[in-house]
Amino acid sequence: MTTINSVASSAYVPSASGLKDLNIVTTSSHNHDHDAALRFITCGSVDDGKSTLIGRLLVDTKAVLQDHLAGVQRQGETDLALLTDGLSAEREQGITIDVAYRYFATEARKFIIGDAPGHEQYTRNMVTAASSADAAVVLVDATKLDWQNPLPTLLPQTRRHSLLVHLLRVPSLVFAVNKLDAVADPALAFAHISAALAAFAQEAGITVRATVPVSALKGWNVVDGRAGWCDYIGPSLLHILEQLPNTAPDSNLPLAFPVQWVEKPAAPSAAPSSALPGAPAAQPPSASADTPQGRRVFWGRVAAGAAQPGDEVQVFPSGQRARVAQVLDRTRQPGSVAAGHSAGIVLDREIDISRGDWLLATAPQVQGNEQGDGFDAPEPASPWPAQTLLNCTVAWLDEQPLVAGRVYQLLHGHRWVKARVQRIVHGLDIHTLAEHPASELAPNAIGHVELQLQSPLPVAPYTRSRQLGAMILVDTASNRTAGAVLLR
Repeated sequence: MTTINSVASSAYVPSASGLKDLNIVTTSSHNHDHDAALRFITCGSVDDGKSTLIGRLLVDTKAVLQDHLAGVQRQGETDLALLTDGLSAEREQGITIDVAYRYFATEARKFIIGDAPGHEQYTRNMVTAASSADAAVVLVDATKLDWQNPLPTLLPQTRRHSLLVHLLRVPSLVFAVNKLDAVADPALAFAHISAALAAFAQEAGITVRATVPVSALKGWNVVDGRAGWCDYIGPSLLHILEQLPNTAPDSNLPLAFPVQWVEKPAAPSAAPSSALPGAPAAQPPSASADTPQGRRVFWGRVAAGAAQPGDEVQVFPSGQRARVAQVLDRTRQPGSVAAGHSAGIVLDREIDISRGDWLLATAPQVQGNEQGDGFDAPEPASPWPAQTLLNCTVAWLDEQPLVAGRVYQLLHGHRWVKARVQRIVHGLDIHTLAEHPASELAPNAIGHVELQLQSPLPVAPYTRSRQLGAMILVDTASNRTAGAVLLR
């Protein structure tokens, strides 16, 4: 997990050169695949208009059928929030409780939206949605702030969600100042709120892609721009989202592959049923009498690097080494598979490997003396060294506070180990962003914690690898997800 570092803020502030400023941010993303769907979430404080904004995006992009629209009528008017608030409790209380996903597309791009709840008690749901997001739209309700103040104080959930998005390494963050149609001076309100957001982002080291004024209820600057409103001349929110990059996979790192499922050998005559028509069939796992490769396929999603035939790998935790004989993609076609994609790996020999084990890249052997006989050669260091003492940032999600000495189950990849809270180094004040001494972490608090593991894990700082640096803590008694852990 990452620490709150001092990355220079590049908040987009509307100006006469607004479009040019945004292009500076977005043109650097041309190397990314914009054909892939952009997965983004909406977050922020309670009743800031997140569900209404998503409803507006769906309606104005013609992604909602007429019979669906007819079912979300209240007192003769369309309630856009009901398009995403599907639980009966959400409709009764008028709040978002769980994350709702919706899909829509424009001529430029496809989108997957996650509507995250704003209440503090549902922060764990927001963290779950943000962990796999390419972008986050943080809504700010202008009517809840003292917008006449040149630097109005932001709501705690606005700050908390922005910090969590930053900690979870969501690549793009966009501030959307909502409900400006309901204030007396929209231009002044947007200018003051934008200044407060920019100051907060700079202090927290958060990079902001854009800050845009919107009215989710009326549709202003959501899909279609409203020229000159709030003295803003930049693009609409949808146009900004169409330009954002997808999360780049960690394909330039050494191989790290968590084993999720072990496929038993099939009968030699059985042909893979999922092979594509006309494509060359992959070689099945070898029979017991064959020796060039093993008989089992190890399936999972490549966490880092790329799985390629011929590469030497080391099994964690056994330490045994083998060579990759074959790599299958999700359609069972042979080749190589990069980070972020599912793969099946066949090794050149049989090794005892189970769910939860890792296949890791190996470091080259080091020659020990001039004769090169290897007697004095030290054991090569692994590119993914295992650790038992973790220095991490924790977003605490449980109702019971985190205290030193407690033991939890920790999940890393598909491997479970016991973890004891060694000590709480400090807590983070979300209002001032200052670190302060703490003896416990209250629900929804963020802090710096040391964890002692019962057995080592191959981990890496979250800033280096999103997959190897992220873990969760689970309460051993209730089985509730207690904390999101990011390695520092």
